[in-house]
Amino acid sequence: MAERAESWERQPGESATAWEAFACYRDLGLSRSITKVAETLRKARTLIERWSVAHQWVLRAEAWDREQDRLWRGERQQAAREVARRHARLASAAQAKLVAQLQQLDPARLTPADVIRWLEVTVRIERQAYGIDLAETASGPAVPEVADVTGLTDEERRARMEQLRRELEARIGTLDGGRS
Repeated sequence: MAERAESWERQPGESATAWEAFACYRDLGLSRSITKVAETLRKARTLIERWSVAHQWVLRAEAWDREQDRLWRGERQQAAREVARRHARLASAAQAKLVAQLQQLDPARLTPADVIRWLEVTVRIERQAYGIDLAETASGPAVPEVADVTGLTDEERRARMEQLRRELEARIGTLDGGRS
């Protein structure tokens, strides 16, 4: 049994000249018209109209448009997945470097605002990379709640920063399967 041609391909019984005219019509996109095909190919408009009706150009062109749209959406989805993977890798790398820096820094030299800002930025990037809604998720607010640490003693601030460091390390360990 012969394989059936897609409707936008040359159809059985369609002459090479009629096929060329259809391909011209199909490829004009949203601005396609019988008149444009006739002008482009220097053929009589009545001939182009006969071919259009006989070979169902409108339906075939619509099928072509749907196929092109389907292909384009597939390409966009694949590109979006690749971007998300790349951003997730970048966020994980940035977080790993941040953890390494935090381990070497004297917590007394960091302001609470510095620590909170670093955490907010890395969490935002990570959420974007995984497509998690930044506004609100089922588990709560998109960014960690910021506590007022201005009234804490130096020792209490150090303890809070150490707690944040451990939370960040745990989050990175969860993301990369414990490889950090």
